[in-house]
Amino acid sequence: MSRVARAAAVAALAVSTVIVADHPASAASWPNPSVSQAVGATIKVTSGTYDGGLKRFYGTGDLGTGGQDEDQGPIFELSNGTTLKNVVLGNPAADGVHCLGTCTLLNVWWEDVGEDAATFKGTSASQTMTIDGGGARKASDKVFQHNGPGTMYIRNFQVNDFGKLYRSCGNCKTQYKRNVVVDNVTATVPGKALVGINTNYGDTAKLTRITIVGDSSRKIEPCQKYKGVTSGEPTKIGSGPDSTNCLYTTANITYQ
Repeated sequence: MSRVARAAAVAALAVSTVIVADHPASAASWPNPSVSQAVGATIKVTSGTYDGGLKRFYGTGDLGTGGQDEDQGPIFELSNGTTLKNVVLGNPAADGVHCLGTCTLLNVWWEDVGEDAATFKGTSASQTMTIDGGGARKASDKVFQHNGPGTMYIRNFQVNDFGKLYRSCGNCKTQYKRNVVVDNVTATVPGKALVGINTNYGDTAKLTRITIVGDSSRKIEPCQKYKGVTSGEPTKIGSGPDSTNCLYTTANITYQ
């Protein structure tokens, strides 16, 4: 191959790589664990990384109600700076995962969401909760709940049969400005909303590379706006993109 032809081939490969990178990756297949582990008391990850080896973990005893009670314990509790990876949460899943500070969830799957799939209970605006890979289904209410300050990242994720993928706490006794970044997520009906944020506290939601499947009537709202409170119930005050809180455009949403 001549020097000119070789240079052209390299340039073409570089261009093709960029084009692929701009498109969402194909959704991973749901795992089907051959090993299941009953959890009667919360597994506390206090340092480093907990690798579940793609086993199925499910609640039993006090963690085995499978209901929507707000005071349930989690299957996993992550201390600040820790990572949970390669875990499948089965049914019942209690209150899923609690993140007490900066944490990362890699390739975590929820087969039947209990109260919530995971809750971010950070204490500092600089802390982050990152969900990368995995998926959740059968969430009658919320998938990810954000109670503390900080930023939640939801990437390369799939969700179906859900209420909201993300909700900034609408009535926590102490409220904060919260941020969420949702990228390369596939949502399949039925579902109500991707994110719900409190605009009166300055929340922001950035949505990119979102694919919504089966929603020909456009019933799933990408971004819902609420007036949050510290007691009582929050009030929904709108939905849709803007330049302050719901940061996306119609070009960021693909319908299939």
